[in-house]
Amino acid sequence: MKFGSVALAVALLAPIGCGDDPVGQTSDDLVKESEALKTRLASKSGQKKKNKKKSGSAAAEKAAASFAKVDRDYTYDPTGKRDPFRDFKWDRPDRLHAREIEGPLEQFDLGQLSLIAVVWKTGNARALVQDPSGESYIVAEGSRIGKNSGHVIAIHDSAVVVKETYVDFLGQETTKDIEMRLRRNEGG
Repeated sequence: MKFGSVALAVALLAPIGCGDDPVGQTSDDLVKESEALKTRLASKSGQKKKNKKKSGSAAAEKAAASFAKVDRDYTYDPTGKRDPFRDFKWDRPDRLHAREIEGPLEQFDLGQLSLIAVVWKTGNARALVQDPSGESYIVAEGSRIGKNSGHVIAIHDSAVVVKETYVDFLGQETTKDIEMRLRRNEGG
């Protein structure tokens, strides 16, 4: 029953969809338009080639003469200019590269290190500093610490003062005093 009703619907609707009037362009029309377009483009490119042959040689001679003149008169002076081929992450000056890492505390930034203990009421104050892996080191005044050529300049009762030297991208040095504070236990 279902098959019969579907067959009846197809038989009734088939003549409606198969009319003689085409909707839109036929394939013959498209072929004719593409051939006309090809002939128009070919004629335009032929005219351009003729114009280029006439004016191209004069323009080339004029350009060659102007480039030759610029090459003889201009010299590049790189003094005071940044090297455009150097990586944006600037390299430190040679004097900082020459310094080799001497101790394990020079491998870390000061923010990665923590101050554990201070012995300061003696003639020779000392502090205990811990690195991120849990290793502890004893530092005194003058000890090298941190990646930026830091060294300990003072040890107080609850802090260690470190002077670090920074070099900006222009090669100018600035120094900064950074305090590493002893963390107090919270709670009871």
